Amino acid sequence: MSLCSATVNAKMMAAYNGGTSAAAAGHHHHHHHHLPHLPPPHLHHHHHSQHHLHPGSAAAVHPVQQHSSSAAAAAAAAAAAAMLNPGQQQPYFPSPAPGQAPGPAAAAPAQVQAAAAAAVKAHHHQHTHHSQQQLDIEPDRPIGYGAFGVVWSVTDPRDGKRVALKKMPNVFQNLVSCKRVFRELKMLCFFKHDNVLSALDILQPPHIDYFEEIYVVTELMQSDLHKIIVSPQPLSSDHVKVFLYQILRGLKYLHSAGILHRDIKPGNLLVNSNCVLKICDFGLARVEELDESRHMTQEVVTQYYRAPEILMGSRHYSHAIDIWSIGCIFAELLGRRILFQAQSPIQQLDLITDLLGTPSLEAMRTACEGAKAHILRGPHKQPSLPVLYTLSSQATHEAVHLLCRMLVFDPSKRISAKDALAHPYLDEGRLRYHTCMCKCCFSTSTGRVYTSDFEPITNPKFDDTFEKNLSSVRQVKEIIHQFILEQQKGNRVPLCINPQSAAFKSFIR
Repeated sequence: MSLCSATVNAKMMAAYNGGTSAAAAGHHHHHHHHLPHLPPPHLHHHHHSQHHLHPGSAAAVHPVQQHSSSAAAAAAAAAAAAMLNPGQQQPYFPSPAPGQAPGPAAAAPAQVQAAAAAAVKAHHHQHTHHSQQQLDIEPDRPIGYGAFGVVWSVTDPRDGKRVALKKMPNVFQNLVSCKRVFRELKMLCFFKHDNVLSALDILQPPHIDYFEEIYVVTELMQSDLHKIIVSPQPLSSDHVKVFLYQILRGLKYLHSAGILHRDIKPGNLLVNSNCVLKICDFGLARVEELDESRHMTQEVVTQYYRAPEILMGSRHYSHAIDIWSIGCIFAELLGRRILFQAQSPIQQLDLITDLLGTPSLEAMRTACEGAKAHILRGPHKQPSLPVLYTLSSQATHEAVHLLCRMLVFDPSKRISAKDALAHPYLDEGRLRYHTCMCKCCFSTSTGRVYTSDFEPITNPKFDDTFEKNLSSVRQVKEIIHQFILEQQKGNRVPLCINPQSAAFKSFIR
């Protein structure tokens, strides 16, 4: 069922707005189109390091700058400036090891080659001038370095759009890293949610003997929450609400899929200048372990955002660890500084107990003996939660109430993403998001047509049973190779790396 009549819209907004009149709600609808836009990251704090390619650098020299009269020369130079090529024309192979023969060229069906050639020709015919201008303005360049790879901003030659290209290097070093990468790839292809980053494409793999790294294409986002928090950009309470709403909306979806992110931090929350936010970096994500006797890894979550049960050596934890991280980020959005900024994990725990007070024995039931002893050795602390009101003028009663439901020492008593989304503090964020930012609702001449489900979940859950039968590196390599080829079936012309690209050497380094 869709809400579509103007009166229903007004009622919905009035309900979200704490019961204001329909007239006031109508005014609100207008107001909500004016969420101040955040500037693209480079305006404030994106510093190009020395090896980034600038439009004026020799590496990114473009036919427009060379004043070449030949269209062929222009096309060749444009190709050299762009790192992606439609695939199966000149398949890309990494350099073979010393003394090893170069890889055999993958035989391409004639129709695919023809389609690729036609796509390139049509693209150059339609977009030569436009893409030349774009390449002039935006050369391929690095935009981020994740836990397990590098991310570049590049142009998709099939439609001229800018996309993010993530390189996953040295995938097949050992079985653990193989499994982790395969899990991340499967997740990126599984996700279908506007606040969770997903794979748009995976580059065509070379022959399996030369298959060492994987390249994933995702949507290109302009900044991340860390860059925004440390920038001089003012953040209104509307910004905070709409960001927190989207984070929790994405997290509710992930948790409904049975997935723990395990590394939620501001740098893993990508943001565009229209304030749309997506959760990214699933290198540490895994399916929730329901069997409490099964031990889980402790080396997860960046320290400042690490939940107390992990700091205390608990052998088992739940999706509540992600909620703790979001509580820390919520406080950071309000105060523009890290909430628990400690030098070591033990000091991290001390800062948490300074705020929350000494936990009860029941709250520490899953902790290891050493951590319990450390807490009990120290002086008994009283909670000092009212200090959260001093974060900023935006730390209202509603904000602090929600924050205190997230920052609970005992994970079994911490609020869930679903319940947090029902908190009145987020009504305003939900209204803003669904009146002018989301893709699930739309406007018509008679008013806004709202979706029947504002915070969707996924069904069925993400299935990780494929991992149980993975026993050797070679086996996983073959399965991943096959998985990528299957992902490309029926898709557009496949993409591969252009080794003649000016940026390529820097990228593979």
